[in-house]
Amino acid sequence: MFYRIVCIVFPLFAVVMAGFLYARKRRPDMSAANRANIEIFLPALIFTALADKSFNLADKLPIALGCAVVVIGSGLLAWPLARPLGVDPRALASTAMFSNAGNMGLPLMLFTFGEQALGAAVVLMLILTVLQFIVSPWLLGGRFSLGALWREPFLLAAALGVGVSLCGFALWPPILSACKLLGDISLGLMIFSLGARLASARVGSMLGIGIAGAIVTPVTGMLLAWLFGTLAGFAKADMDILFLFGALPPAVTCFIFADRYQCAPDKVAAIVMIGNASALFFIPFALALRL
Repeated sequence: MFYRIVCIVFPLFAVVMAGFLYARKRRPDMSAANRANIEIFLPALIFTALADKSFNLADKLPIALGCAVVVIGSGLLAWPLARPLGVDPRALASTAMFSNAGNMGLPLMLFTFGEQALGAAVVLMLILTVLQFIVSPWLLGGRFSLGALWREPFLLAAALGVGVSLCGFALWPPILSACKLLGDISLGLMIFSLGARLASARVGSMLGIGIAGAIVTPVTGMLLAWLFGTLAGFAKADMDILFLFGALPPAVTCFIFADRYQCAPDKVAAIVMIGNASALFFIPFALALRL
């Protein structure tokens, strides 16, 4: 069991460490690479997964609902904990709700469950990302806009992929191969970029709130995933995927939104940085419980 867990998590953290060490030495500007990832490589990955003949949208609806419950429920559970911890409730709730389903979640699901889990992993990432783009501006900045979503390439790729899947249209295999080749770039780049981002983070005097917030996210996520999966009668495979999703650390995008709306950005940065470091404990812990 220990060896199996090491085989799953080692490639992830090895690439994160490579990005961290490279960024500490070279201090690269990752903005262009990250922009290309968001606008080209990740949409190609999403389209390939959803347009695949083996993808069935109806089969993924329960896990999509479970994702929404985990995300919203985590924010509700974290809200009353904010005042005792001395942090803005909006900041703590946002980091508890929105986990690292992209940079860490997608590769982790693939390493753990194989290619057959890619469809579910993409659905989880899509639901979480859509909710973040809707909820975060409203929660942190008092704004609400659905129109901005349709300018996001990942959502356009998802809509196109689902459309191809539902209509049963068979794409020319070389087109799918090209999309898969582009999508394969996304996973390694996401993990490497996460390491580079962590290298530039500064925790300073925020160590206490960083540790507390880093614990809140996976604990509330795993608890809600287990409760919902049990009550909904999930099969073991779906329960394992949702539980592992619940154990993910806070997303780096939480800091981006907190900084944009000036909602305790330093504390959110500390939670995100320490949270991703604490994944060294929580991810193996979740794997040990479910494998």
